[in-house]
Amino acid sequence: MNGQKFKSKSHKKWIMVLAAILAFAPSAFASTRVDSKVESRLQNAAATMQEILNMPDGIPRDLLAKARCVVVMPSVVKAAFVVGGSYGRGTMTCRKGNDFSGHWGAPAMYALEGGSIGFQIGGEATDYVFLVMNDRGAHSLLHSKVKLGADASIAAGPVGRSLAADTDAYIRAEILSYSRARGVFAGVSLEGSTLRPDNKANRELYGRSLTAEDIIIKGEVTIPEAARPLIALLDQISPERERKTA
Repeated sequence: MNGQKFKSKSHKKWIMVLAAILAFAPSAFASTRVDSKVESRLQNAAATMQEILNMPDGIPRDLLAKARCVVVMPSVVKAAFVVGGSYGRGTMTCRKGNDFSGHWGAPAMYALEGGSIGFQIGGEATDYVFLVMNDRGAHSLLHSKVKLGADASIAAGPVGRSLAADTDAYIRAEILSYSRARGVFAGVSLEGSTLRPDNKANRELYGRSLTAEDIIIKGEVTIPEAARPLIALLDQISPERERKTA
């Protein structure tokens, strides 16, 4: 009889333990799914950048060598055909150092929003890449939501391995923008769209609340494993910023 009572108590105990595990499991699995989405975004950014840099008429290496930061937005999809709004998530990495001249550092997650990027046919996804060409443009993106064309000057970036003689005209723009859809890569104007730090994604990636400035300027984090392919690629192509010589 005592043996049966012991088995009954033991059985109830295991049922309670199992119930507790099942109650906790959904939140644990949800956290894993969220984290994997952020990591997947970084991996997609690396793949997008690699493919664009391999294109014969891709981003000119001369411009990349002068850029302070690079923003990659893979697979931006049109949100509503009638309204014309779009929304994309990606990442920004900047060169280390107060003057943005060193190797590429840990990335911050960013969001792209706005009606002017909603030109895709049939809701097709489009990849976007932004080159931030001066210190003012970099600091603007680090501290606030930026409306392109108003808070920061933007121009459609030139393509091809070599640049025309009017390269300085492009460098005067704070941000140069590019798009790729259906295999076609070109400079594109995104005036009226906005770029902002994705604070939720940054918290999920680094495990604590951090601003874009904490990540990029203050260097409070190390490069996440999922971001290493993108950083390694940029360091290989352009390890340090090219400076103008007198």
